Amino acid sequence: MTTRPTPTTEFLPIPLPDYQERPLDEMRLGAQAFYDEIRTRHTVREFSDRPVPRDIIETCIRAAGTAPNGANHQPWHFSVIGDPAMKKKIRTAAEEEERAFYAGRAGEEWIEALRPLGTDDSKPFLEIAPWLICIFGERKSVSADGKLRKNYYVPESVSIATSFLIAALHRARLATLTHTPNPMSFLTEICQRPDHNKPYILLVTGYPAADATIPKHATEKKDLSEIATFF
Repeated sequence: MTTRPTPTTEFLPIPLPDYQERPLDEMRLGAQAFYDEIRTRHTVREFSDRPVPRDIIETCIRAAGTAPNGANHQPWHFSVIGDPAMKKKIRTAAEEEERAFYAGRAGEEWIEALRPLGTDDSKPFLEIAPWLICIFGERKSVSADGKLRKNYYVPESVSIATSFLIAALHRARLATLTHTPNPMSFLTEICQRPDHNKPYILLVTGYPAADATIPKHATEKKDLSEIATFF
């Protein structure tokens, strides 16, 4: 029998909301249905400029905001960019870093690993796609009483929230690309975020171009036996 913590003015337990147990057959069907859907998600580098309504993006970000995180501080911020001038500025800065990356900063081993994906320093999708979502991790954030407090497990929390966001965008039938120019500090300035915010991922989203392709290499997924061990 589990001993429950004593309720206090700070810790107030409430009954578990929303959970509904399902029969095993429904559980299996639900797990399989999610796998069948998420396995159709592919990273796309060729986007359409077709507009995507802002409310769809907002709902997907709300889903990301439900992710588990350290101390429930929710140490993330999503800067959503649809303004063409800002997108152009981001592309210019990102391609500058990418040119240095491919010119030698990355090292030959890393460049060799990227060759099957066909990537280079040209990033036109940063201007073509209707939305860029810069995902920041907040080392500190303001609490309900207005005080700046330290956050915990920031990389882990941001990673989980990003996964939720990608899944939500895919469910909305939008394509995505996780872009990570190195370094990414220029995004802090362009998005006008404070110094205690760190950019982790620039997520590109929108409709795929009519003639979009993906590298065959990207379809090669490891078998369950290679990615999981059951004890």
